[in-house]
Amino acid sequence: MVAATGIALAFAANQISPRGLALARNYFPTGTNNSVRAAANVGASTVGAGTNSASFSFAQQLAAQMKQAGLQLIDGHQASQLFHDSRSNRGIVFIDARDQSYYRESHIPGAYEFDPSHPESYFPAVLLVCRAAEQIVVYCNGGDCDDSQTAALLLRDVGIPNSKIFVYGGGITEWTNNRLPVEIGDRNGGNLQK
Repeated sequence: MVAATGIALAFAANQISPRGLALARNYFPTGTNNSVRAAANVGASTVGAGTNSASFSFAQQLAAQMKQAGLQLIDGHQASQLFHDSRSNRGIVFIDARDQSYYRESHIPGAYEFDPSHPESYFPAVLLVCRAAEQIVVYCNGGDCDDSQTAALLLRDVGIPNSKIFVYGGGITEWTNNRLPVEIGDRNGGNLQK
């Protein structure tokens, strides 16, 4: 009876907590997530005849989730355009919301590391840049990874305006699948791969 009460209280506390765990989420994804391609369709205004309805419903669900949280969702084309614009406009900043090992393995060139599990370690550098930025693109692995959403909410909660924050739903998985450049190691370390 004590164990059952403890379990019930633990689930209730998890449900109430703003940082509670999503029980249906896969916290240890492996390989490429096929649902990432669906996130790229979020910006599309029409659905083609051959569209997989399960994939489209995932894209719709992601868009609704972002809208409910008050966040702006962008697709792969928009993220790529902002990346190219960022080369000449320092007002566009990319934030990688994955942990250090994933960041060092590969990230969008010039992206700042910001692991939402340990925000206190990254706030000093990231907040300074985000406050000066005109547009901020936050991404993680893509698909069912919600670390980018968590990071975007953390930035918003410390005073970065919603209008400046964009969440790239396809994430690094879609980015690399589209054969866009990645950087390995440190930010601006010069180790680029395409």
